[in-house]
Amino acid sequence: MKNSENYQNLANNLRAIIGILELDRTSPLYRDGIAICQYLENPIFRIAVFGPFNYGKSTLLNAILGQRTLPIDLIPTTGAAIHVRYGRELQTRITLTNSREITENGTDILKQFAILDDNRRMRDDVAKVEVFCPHPFLQTGVELLDLPGTDDREAQDALVREQLLTADLVIQVLDARKLMTLGEREHLRDWLMDRGIKTVVFVANFLNLLEPDEQKQVYNRLLFVAESFRSELPNNISNLYRVDALPALRARLKGDTAAAQITGLGIFESALQSIVAAKQEKTAIQFPRVEAIAISIQQAGETKAQAISAEITAAEAKDKAKLEIKQKAQKLIQKGFSASVSDFQGWLYLPKLIERYQSELASALQNGTFAIWEEEIFKIAIAEYQEDIIKWVNQASEFFDCHQPPELTIPFPNPPEIILPPPPLQPNTSKESGNVTPLAIATGLGWMLAGVVGAAVVGGATYLFGKGSNESEVPKSSVSYLDLVVQAYREAAKDYLTHFTTEAFAVLQEYEQIAETIINCHVKEEALKITTQHHQLQLLQTLLHNLSEDLSM
Repeated sequence: MKNSENYQNLANNLRAIIGILELDRTSPLYRDGIAICQYLENPIFRIAVFGPFNYGKSTLLNAILGQRTLPIDLIPTTGAAIHVRYGRELQTRITLTNSREITENGTDILKQFAILDDNRRMRDDVAKVEVFCPHPFLQTGVELLDLPGTDDREAQDALVREQLLTADLVIQVLDARKLMTLGEREHLRDWLMDRGIKTVVFVANFLNLLEPDEQKQVYNRLLFVAESFRSELPNNISNLYRVDALPALRARLKGDTAAAQITGLGIFESALQSIVAAKQEKTAIQFPRVEAIAISIQQAGETKAQAISAEITAAEAKDKAKLEIKQKAQKLIQKGFSASVSDFQGWLYLPKLIERYQSELASALQNGTFAIWEEEIFKIAIAEYQEDIIKWVNQASEFFDCHQPPELTIPFPNPPEIILPPPPLQPNTSKESGNVTPLAIATGLGWMLAGVVGAAVVGGATYLFGKGSNESEVPKSSVSYLDLVVQAYREAAKDYLTHFTTEAFAVLQEYEQIAETIINCHVKEEALKITTQHHQLQLLQTLLHNLSEDLSM
């Protein structure tokens, strides 16, 4: 990584991967990742002062600045990360979580926004605290970062842990009155070393409160601890300094340079200037800690990619199984539908239809029971075929989640009209006599026999020729006439069935075309989710590839 453009690309890739990971905003990886991105986007040389509460961190920074810039007290006070930057005059800017900014001269406003409340809790409406100070050291591009004390509250520890990632140099303040605690050692390992933060110097405070013999013993012990930590500092720069913070601040406030030197402040400031000069000359970015967090994010991204890939594989397998089921169902439905249509078509085949229904329809016409026959026999038989056909289409509609088909409605012709031949002339009756009785009368359903042949039974029954006749046989002319009557009814029945089957075939053919579109339709909702996952996986893999290239530069 050599220039700001590369740093910005790395930050963009990290932010994008963090977004895809959908991390909890309170998780360490999320907070570390965002902190590193902010550090990359604003690579000022930042010096963070770090340590448990009441170790004198703010007092040390005030001594460096030569004035009471930061709030100090005998109880833990710092409740926010206070960024101290160069400014032409002492000024404080508070940025709230709603993006509102409050700017005031001096630092009195810190008492309202940057100290702990009565329950030693940080304010949750403060996003950032900045102090601008006209100090020559800050003018060189340095920012001092006063952090809340550790080992007090979990929220404060999380804030400190996050902000340490943005520091180019960490000053860990030690209390000379006690050896390094287990908590301090864990922080040194977990918060600094394991996260690639190795540019660290230790400052022993409160040595002035010990007896002279004790001071030497304690300092040697602390020196052993410091030397065990491999700080990445310029050559000939120690990583352990003695600074009596409160006496140093008092000396600076009085302008007593000699007294300040006795506290160790001058030596420490000289070391800081040397470290800053060496680091700024080499690079503005402390890349090891960036790399450490970036690798953690990269690993989380690779795990996420594997999870998405597994989800896609499972979804595709599930979708394939569903597709196979649909294909099998489609074949069964298509087969059942075709069989039902074929059965109906076979039933509608005119020769068979005439063979099955012509005689009983002709009889119904003659007896005036056509309407009953049509409703109770003919339509019921047709309804069974209709229901069987519609059943398959409805199943397809429900199974494939397609639109409901229209009903299969078979039309029926109007009731047939029968035209009977004129009856034969009876003996002793002339056309001119005017005594001919009509043989047939029109009815709404056909024609009924009447008059002298009213008792004739069409289809082979006895025919009573006339009232006074003693003949036992029907005259041949009458028998011939009965044949004509029977034939008239049969022709009417055939004509009705012919019209019916013609219309039924046409409607059935049209319905088949509609039904085919329903039976062959496919649902693609599952594919949309898989496509989204594919895009997410492709994007994540691209970002991970870019991140690998950024880290290798």
